[in-house]
Parts: sequence; C-alpha cells; structure tokens
Amino acid sequence: MGVRLKNVRKSFGTTQVVHDVSMDIPTGGFAVFVGPSGCGKSTLLRMIAGLEETSGGQIEIEDRDVTTVEPAKRGVAMVFQSYALYPHLSVFENMAFSLRLARAPKAEVTRTVGEAARILQLEEHLDKKPSQLSGGQRQRVAIGRAIVRQPKVFLFDEPLSNLDAELRVQMRLELTRLHRKIGATMIYVTHDQVEAMTLADKIFVLRDGIVQQAGSPLELYDDPDNRFVAGFIGSPAMNFFPVKVTADDGTYLTLTTLGAGNHGIRSVLKGARPEIGTELVAGIRPEHFELVDGGLPVRIEVAEELGDVSYLYSRMEDNTEVIVERHGSRDLLDGKMVGLSAQPEHVLIFDRSGQRLR
Repeated sequence: MGVRLKNVRKSFGTTQVVHDVSMDIPTGGFAVFVGPSGCGKSTLLRMIAGLEETSGGQIEIEDRDVTTVEPAKRGVAMVFQSYALYPHLSVFENMAFSLRLARAPKAEVTRTVGEAARILQLEEHLDKKPSQLSGGQRQRVAIGRAIVRQPKVFLFDEPLSNLDAELRVQMRLELTRLHRKIGATMIYVTHDQVEAMTLADKIFVLRDGIVQQAGSPLELYDDPDNRFVAGFIGSPAMNFFPVKVTADDGTYLTLTTLGAGNHGIRSVLKGARPEIGTELVAGIRPEHFELVDGGLPVRIEVAEELGDVSYLYSRMEDNTEVIVERHGSRDLLDGKMVGLSAQPEHVLIFDRSGQRLR
C-alpha cells in the first residue's frame, strides 16, 4: 500500500480539526483531498509529510509506520502553492539543490536533473533564472525539484492556485502525464472540484475534518452519499428542492415541491420507503432537466450561451434558484417562463439531515 492512514486525529489545543480519518491509497495511485477552506485537507497532507505531528492514529508509507519519523526520512517530497525557488540560482541549480546538499556525485546530479528536465520539458530553460520563466514553468521547476529526490510519494498542496485559468488547465494535463510517466504515488490537495475530478483516481471529500465520502470521480458524481457531496462535486452544482412525499407505488415516489405551487416530481427508490407526508430534499443536476410543456415552472433570468452548451439561470415561484444545462439549442429564453422535467432515475433524494435515500 502506498499510503495508509488509520484513525488519524489532529487537535490544536482543545479544538479537534481532523477526526479519526482512515484511508488507503495504493502504490502508484493519484488521490485528491478536496473540500472547502478549513476542512482539514492541508493539515492532513502536512501530517503525512511529517510537518504536523499527529494527535492520534497511525500513518504508513509503503507499509512502514512513519507516524513519528522525521520528514526527511519518510520518502516524500512536497510541492507547495508558492514556488519557493531560489531567485539567484539557475533552473538547473534549483533542481539540483537537494542533491548537492546530500553530496551526490556530480555525474549523478547531471543525469538526475537532466532526466527530470526532459520529463517536464525544461531542457532549454536549465540555464535561466526563475525571473525569466512563466508561472507554469516555475511550477514545473518546483515539481522537478521534487522529482530529483525520487520520493515514494509526491504531496501537492494547491500547487496551481497562483496560475491563471489557461495555465491551470495546461498544468493539470502535465500533472496527469507526469503521473503516468513516473508511476509514483501522488496526493493532491485542492478546494477546486474540477481539479479533483480531472486529476484523481480516487477523491476524498472532506468537511470539518471528516471524510464525507471516498471513491472515483464518477462514483462521487453519480452516487453521492449525502447532500454535501452531491452539492460540492459537479459544476454547475446540483439543484436542491424541498419536497413532500405524496404517493408511493412501490417503485416510484411522487414528491410535491414545497412553497412553489405544489408541482410533482417522481423519483426511483429501491430501499426503505419514507411515509406519505415525509418532508425530504430532491436533488437534480443541471444536465438532467428537459424543457417541457406543463412541467415545473421557472422563469429564465440569465442565459449563458457558451457555444454548444448553454446554462439557464432560473427561479421558481418561491425564488429558489434553478440552473439548467442545454446542449445544441440557441433559443433566446431570457425572461421567459418554461417548464422543467427530469427522469425519475436522475432525481436523488435526501432526508432533512442531508443523508441520501437510495
């Protein structure tokens, strides 16, 4: 196993910020910790690196207990949000710094840095200073500095946050290619769920120091365990409606929207059946709506036309916002009333505490 956490906890004084977190990340896997600011994801990463002491539990790297091992001996390399390059040193010397510190032979330094530069397409920049590089190139140098250490595990703490949108997309592709080339275990922290969806083999969604759900990107997208995961994973976010159960034929629940004209929605439910009259929350992703006559009425406030796809920002009668995704159509709908419908299998149900009913 690449990295294993067993009931890991972290407290600052009397405040517990990481609560009994357990996870398995296989050797060569690409795991992403995602969640809102303050959820404990960076603290968890720093604990794996040894930069924060654990308050309880156990951390293993390649089946070795490293809970109390100093950072330099854990076999990890960390890439931070800031590049932290030495401005007076060349790209080559920045990447070679840790090797020179370890008194590696000159030939080994040249070979190792050269290989990292080839992987990261930095060969023509080795003699330049950081000030002569773009933001994306500087981040590649920071990654190269980690590669030359040949760690068992790479740790990335929001490394793309300082880049503009176009560079972030480019660097996401480069990180994916890098992972495939070197096959090392990688753990990546971000608050950006798009980064999580595009990079990860396995995502761990955190909230208030607790893992809400773990799984592949599509597992979390298609089958969330609770309303928090359903709303956090996916862009634009899932739409939520307060509803009440008004009928149940054993396969389909008929749900009536509350405070919005008592319009009906149907959902498939295979498990325990809530009683008639139970108040729940229905969740529907923007792409699962269809425009129909006589459906759930909403007024289109803004239509974002992005070419093949458009997003309709709408409101129900009770002012609940609804986002609808459409493909292909370029009808001018701003200000119009339309009806919405969704297939029952695409309507997710959550109880009032936010837990998913399946």
